[in-house]
Amino acid sequence: MLRSLILAAAGNPAVRKLVATAPVSRYVVDRFVAGASAGRAVAVSSVLVSDGLRVTLDHLGESVTDEAGAESTVAAYLELLGCLASEGLTSCVEASLKLSAVGERLDEALALHHASRICAAAEQLGTTVTLDAEDHTLTESTLRIHAELRRKWPKTGAVLQAQLRRTLEDCRALALVGARVRLCKGAYAEPSEVAFATSDEVAHSFVRCANLLLAAPCYPMFATHDPRLIDIVSERAHWYGRLSDSFEYQMLYGVRPDEQRRLARAGYTVRVYLPYGSDWYAYLTRRLAERPSNVAFFLRALLPSRDRSP
Repeated sequence: MLRSLILAAAGNPAVRKLVATAPVSRYVVDRFVAGASAGRAVAVSSVLVSDGLRVTLDHLGESVTDEAGAESTVAAYLELLGCLASEGLTSCVEASLKLSAVGERLDEALALHHASRICAAAEQLGTTVTLDAEDHTLTESTLRIHAELRRKWPKTGAVLQAQLRRTLEDCRALALVGARVRLCKGAYAEPSEVAFATSDEVAHSFVRCANLLLAAPCYPMFATHDPRLIDIVSERAHWYGRLSDSFEYQMLYGVRPDEQRRLARAGYTVRVYLPYGSDWYAYLTRRLAERPSNVAFFLRALLPSRDRSP
């Protein structure tokens, strides 16, 4: 219920203006977002890599409404990739891309063209790209574009959301040799016809999909902060004889950083999803909706205090 209320309120222009302009929002944004520039994102990535973590960088912004916006996104990613290469980070840091940020809602062919430019640059500089999942209305289009991109750039990753009823079948279709598949719970408000309604149903779906991916010759990436799911994935990976470098965990920047480092010290590959840029509002509201503890952090920040650390 809280998740639905947050997501509903987030779509209200008055709420958006209030949150975006509130001074306290800066404290919350700083917890979850690297900064506004590519340089800042690369600097934070360097620190994370020095701690034994890997990184996937997301330039914030989605659902562009014109071709100029799509071109701007491409330019931002090309700049980012160049900065990563100049700092020698491309072996540990990749890019995450929302196709709606490169024109998917305008024209699928346009989005494919722009995504191809980013994938080509990533390959040339020694890294790769993962296509982020968005709301269910874009799932089919995103998977079509992903299939096209993999023809030339086979390491291009896809993201599947356990909350969607279709995802188990999508896992079967993507569980191919060399395919990179990120499985997450899902962060969008979806109708019950296409998505599971309760957290238990979503968790059960996550486990079913995880079992399928671990049994397949693909490279699964498990994006979760749920301690139960982390333990289940570790146990199932051992049961399937998976080596620690044949799959990875992924977690959001600012969420359970101690657990990220604990898993890395235990020998697992852990990748931090690190967003950057000024268009942080939609990303932030989904983070608040996902975890009640994030809401509590935001509310604590509203109170006068000398210590606003998370």
